[in-house]
Amino acid sequence: KGSFQEKKTPFLIITACGLSAPIMAAVTTYASLGIGLAVSAALLVAFTAATYFIFPPTFFKVFLSIILTYCSNVSIGSGLSYFYTADATCLPHGPHFDYTYYITITGIVGSVVNFVGVILYQNFLSGWRFRSALIFTIVIGALAPMIDLIIVMRWNVKIGIPDKVFFLLGNAIFENLVGILQSIPFSSIFAKIAPPGMESAVFAYTVGIANFCGMVSNLLGSGVIKWSGMSTVGEDCNFDSLPNLIVIFSILIPTLIWHSRNVSHS
Repeated sequence: KGSFQEKKTPFLIITACGLSAPIMAAVTTYASLGIGLAVSAALLVAFTAATYFIFPPTFFKVFLSIILTYCSNVSIGSGLSYFYTADATCLPHGPHFDYTYYITITGIVGSVVNFVGVILYQNFLSGWRFRSALIFTIVIGALAPMIDLIIVMRWNVKIGIPDKVFFLLGNAIFENLVGILQSIPFSSIFAKIAPPGMESAVFAYTVGIANFCGMVSNLLGSGVIKWSGMSTVGEDCNFDSLPNLIVIFSILIPTLIWHSRNVSHS
């Protein structure tokens, strides 16, 4: 269509998407959480409407899949980070991970897992249909929050598995593995649906909206943690609501959303 022949309007939308991250960073720094959520919702609606009217219908469907995939998985990682690194004063029976282990060691393991994930996808998943590959990553992704749930409930300690071993062999592996296995099929579908001559621009747009949705997920997670009454610092720490948050926002909601989408397509 004319908009793609001229390529001006799509590039303006892509540029606006690239600017959304610093805009949200400024809003969340100087404004309240509620204002940040309102601005992020307005930007998502604006990008969705622009994509619907400017880009091809096939790309718009993939665009919606990106939003659903990233925004449905409300991030409660900040609450989990406080739980894992809280000292004995805050959480007497907690894991008490030091930052060297929690950040450095798990980061190294994550880098190795990313490499393994590329090999696994190339050898086993590259021949699958896009939906089947994505559903598989969602199922695998449900394992990572289950690892968190087991550690938060201290079930691993009851069966004699140390926190560091269980976390390293569970969350550190599955979280990074799911991330790489989700990004590869999305990248593949982007390459197939991109209009001729705009492959790089479309890829930049999809990566940008994925990163923006990740920021929205973190904002939603901050709101959920705040409104749940969780206290993460001081001597009166309270992580009682954390197991419920893991089950609802990390396991049930992403699974139900994708199940409803599959039912609607069947």
